[in-house]
Amino acid sequence: MPPHPRWRPLTTALVLAALAAPTALPAHEGGEPNAAAAALAVAADIHFLAESSAAMTKMMRAMEAKPTGDVDRDFVAMMVPHHQGAIDMAMALLKSTRNEPLRRLAQEIIVTQQQEIAAMQLAVGGPLPPATPVGGAAPPPGTTPCPTAESGASAC
Repeated sequence: MPPHPRWRPLTTALVLAALAAPTALPAHEGGEPNAAAAALAVAADIHFLAESSAAMTKMMRAMEAKPTGDVDRDFVAMMVPHHQGAIDMAMALLKSTRNEPLRRLAQEIIVTQQQEIAAMQLAVGGPLPPATPVGGAAPPPGTTPCPTAESGASAC
């Protein structure tokens, strides 16, 4: 899916910035940039930018919902794709970064945005969306993880 026309200049600028970034990458013992690390970093940047651009395009299109005359449902129809876009971009970051503070923040974004989507859907009598698992993320507040077979419990 091609990027939304509004985001093409930003996407192009980000890709060019990513390609220019190898000078800031880790150096090996001689002080020169490590070519393998540079190639991996550029590939991760390009992959992240492509996934983020696709998420933005999907989000922008989905937010263009036609009004139904029900302000509450129209609000939810626009906000759910907005929140899902944040989830998709955070998932893209998790695939591309090793920065632990950013990984934790991305996991938190995923959990909180899922909770807000569920709250909006419930507020208008809509169905709950399926949860997206996040590696290493804590379960949402107020929930209890299913017990394991080792603990003697057989069901959730």
